[in-house]
Amino acid sequence: MIEAQGEWGIMPLLRGMLGIATVIGIAYAMSYDRKRIDWKLVGGGLFIQIVFALAVLYVPFVSGLLEVCGKIFVKLMDFTEAGLSFLLGPYASKAGGFSFLIHSLPIVIFFSALVSMFYHWGIIQKVVGGIAWLLRKFMNISGAEGLVAAGNIFMGMSESPVLIKNYLPAMNRSEIFLVMVAGMGTIAGTVMGTYIGMLGGSDPAAKVLFATHLLSASVMAAPGSIVIAKILCPQTEPATDRIASIENQGRPNSNLLDAISAGTTTGVKLMINIAAMLLVFIALVAFANYILNNLIGHYTGLNNWIADITNGKAQGLTFQFILGLIVSPLMWLIGVPGQDIMLVGSLLGQKTILNEFVAYFQLQQWIDAGLFLSDKSIIMSTYILCGFANISSIGILLGGLSVLAPNKREIISRIGIPTMIGGALVSVLSATIVGMILGQ
Repeated sequence: MIEAQGEWGIMPLLRGMLGIATVIGIAYAMSYDRKRIDWKLVGGGLFIQIVFALAVLYVPFVSGLLEVCGKIFVKLMDFTEAGLSFLLGPYASKAGGFSFLIHSLPIVIFFSALVSMFYHWGIIQKVVGGIAWLLRKFMNISGAEGLVAAGNIFMGMSESPVLIKNYLPAMNRSEIFLVMVAGMGTIAGTVMGTYIGMLGGSDPAAKVLFATHLLSASVMAAPGSIVIAKILCPQTEPATDRIASIENQGRPNSNLLDAISAGTTTGVKLMINIAAMLLVFIALVAFANYILNNLIGHYTGLNNWIADITNGKAQGLTFQFILGLIVSPLMWLIGVPGQDIMLVGSLLGQKTILNEFVAYFQLQQWIDAGLFLSDKSIIMSTYILCGFANISSIGILLGGLSVLAPNKREIISRIGIPTMIGGALVSVLSATIVGMILGQ
């Protein structure tokens, strides 16, 4: 069982501070206009993130509330099994082992229908509106920016911008940049259940723990997205104080049954898309590993050398090993325990080049194999992977936003790669803060 937290220590604290400075430094070095960065906004966003992380880990009421939310998520996931049992009968049982296709992916359909139902009732709008008010109050951003940043806690990067579709055509570059970074730096509630089921497996306590941290990561990503976006692309024009009203945009579904039906249809498409991407990307990784490991590594002797220098943790020259090697220095700087930096670095690389589904699947495999020497590394990995920042997401955002704001197509296409990097930094920043607070 993974422990929820460790003990305070001066070294983890110093490394955490170094990690925060490193992430902010990377964003500063890539900024479009360093002189116009609003450091008060940056400080406010970091303060909100740190306070929330402390509250989650050390304030019983907040951690208890988030744990209750996590248990609700897990309980909702259990209801999917009723539908699976009807459709698959004895094949739906986990007695014969855990199947990602059978036991995780169908959750996407059920959660998509639930989100559509809650949106129809106006529940999500009220929660998002409250969080948006908080972000506007403390971080001096426009209402539309606060709304889309908060919306991404629960919605996907394609759905959340619809909340401000009437404001997108009038947004400046900095505001559009924030919309895209917020989409890249968060995950959708519809897929969160899949990650919980994947990482928790059949252990109820592990499911609740991962649900708690995934929820925490989603909430922390809202102010984190604002911090990173406003460093990379500072606001050079006054922030407009226009509060987008979700209620006035009309409901797309005529009644509850229509909402459930639409959500189910969307979930089916999403499930098929996820399954297809996983199949292709994992097959491509296997193909790359065959070339690297079975051919190059085997005939050059690199496999044995790599296995020796990593004490058997790496099996040779593989795609995962190369990614881990490249990202290892950053992982050490943000406070990942030294013995696991290559594993966590590899996960970040896989998430960015492939997608977070592949990376979470790899995390689950490595947890089951007992490769991690520190529970802290597993929790930090959960935060690092909690975002849509990958190459394929650039195309998804370009396609969606270009339809909503065709007059901004040139700006959107120009800032695609920087926003992906910004989204990755958001997740890394959240992991750094949590790792610093976790301690040993």
